[in-house]
Amino acid sequence: MKTRKLKCLILLFASIYSGNVISEENRIAEDKFASVRDKLQTCFTCHGENGASTQPTYPILAGQEFYYLYVQLKDFKSGLRENAIMSPLVAIIEKQDLRLMAEYFGEQKWLGTDFTASPEQISAGKKVVDAGQCVACHLGAFNGNSRNPRLAGQHFEYLNKTMLDFKNKQRNNAQPMNALFGTFSDDEIKAVSKYLAGFKD
Repeated sequence: MKTRKLKCLILLFASIYSGNVISEENRIAEDKFASVRDKLQTCFTCHGENGASTQPTYPILAGQEFYYLYVQLKDFKSGLRENAIMSPLVAIIEKQDLRLMAEYFGEQKWLGTDFTASPEQISAGKKVVDAGQCVACHLGAFNGNSRNPRLAGQHFEYLNKTMLDFKNKQRNNAQPMNALFGTFSDDEIKAVSKYLAGFKD
């Protein structure tokens, strides 16, 4: 009798343990981002939880176009785009992980900012947008597409610095942008940055 009970207990514990192992394996299999979770945590340090940055100098990644993000990460890795923080971080990450990280951020919800442009800023910014024909690539609502980033609702400070970097050739991984912003004054760039930061669909 005791032997039978012991066997039953052994079988019971074995089934529970086996079930837990299978459940854990399934959980990991279902989480396609499991291999990059630690790396994503590093990103959250500057770009906010899940990439929803609240720091105006760090871009919002959550909800940004997946392929655009992937290309930027590859450019940091190759040296085509340079940044004192990003370049060394990305240099040691394999491309397949960069792709997963970009995919993760692309799947998050875009929250944007609460920046509001004044009527005067909207008017001035729209003139620059029209002159630069920005909608041709970034689309009418400035939501972007696979190769062009979403601009509407991005941080003003980040947008302004990025456009100035293109103008001053501090960023060179999109030559058409170098040429375009080279035709605008710093004040015009500030105007379009405020217009886009406060743009509402």
